[in-house]
Amino acid sequence: MAAGAHRPVLGSEAVNALAVKPEGTYVDATFGRGGHTRGILARLGPDGRVVALDRDPEAIAAARQIDDTRLAVRHARFSKLTEEVNAAGATHADGVLFDLGVSSPQFDAPERGFSFRHDAPLDMRMDPGAGESAADWLAHAEEAQIREVIKAYGEERFAGAVAKALVAAREREPVRTTGQLAAIVAAVVRTRERGQDPATRTFQALRLYVNQELEELQVALPQALALLAAGGRLVVISFHSLEDRIVKNFMRDRAHPEARTPRGLPLRADQLPQPELHLVGKPVRPDAAEVEANPRARSAIMRVAEKVA
Repeated sequence: MAAGAHRPVLGSEAVNALAVKPEGTYVDATFGRGGHTRGILARLGPDGRVVALDRDPEAIAAARQIDDTRLAVRHARFSKLTEEVNAAGATHADGVLFDLGVSSPQFDAPERGFSFRHDAPLDMRMDPGAGESAADWLAHAEEAQIREVIKAYGEERFAGAVAKALVAAREREPVRTTGQLAAIVAAVVRTRERGQDPATRTFQALRLYVNQELEELQVALPQALALLAAGGRLVVISFHSLEDRIVKNFMRDRAHPEARTPRGLPLRADQLPQPELHLVGKPVRPDAAEVEANPRARSAIMRVAEKVA
């Protein structure tokens, strides 16, 4: 797919939610193939700028094809948000956008190992040059650890059976491909939601764990809030409940900090913790037309909050 051909889920809605100012500074924490970045650049004036991050070297290669002096590209995971934005010469942002999860180009490239639709090396790393692949981790992880990862990150009720089957299978031969993994899981997961492959939850769990996606998000959100100027927008698109729960709780707690104050404390109103964020509108989901054009959009949800002055 050519750079720029991929259309992100809720693309125009996300850029609209940023309320782009022509002279503003914006951070696209998940460049992907640049749909959101291009949308922001189209609304900026000559003094505006975008700092775009991605941990995937293929995404960075696509970003560097954009010939625009207003764009700074950083090859980094978004847990390094503050450091990378500062290194790009910016001290604040008027908007920060996260489009979480795996992009369609990543899913569609068999060699990346994200999908069970192709029999390919079981990698799953967003940055193939960093960290341990899913296959390497499965080769040495203890059964109890595999079970816990699949249960916690995949919400898989058959996690124990899957972990036991994986350990038994690797004693016969290494589990090195997506096809092997999918077949092992399918043999023990007998029931699944209609239209969902038996291996869906296990693949999700291993991907989230290998890339530490939930931990990255928990570290990045406070950094995004700290970077935002007064009135700046935080926009986050999630694709499953574990991500969305983190985002929802973060925004709610920063918008209503008084709710976490123990009841009965003799505090005046001016002694109560003050909100840092204001929730903007209701959560947004793709409309029927977008889901029909891109079935992967069906689980997406976007939340928006604005930093209080």
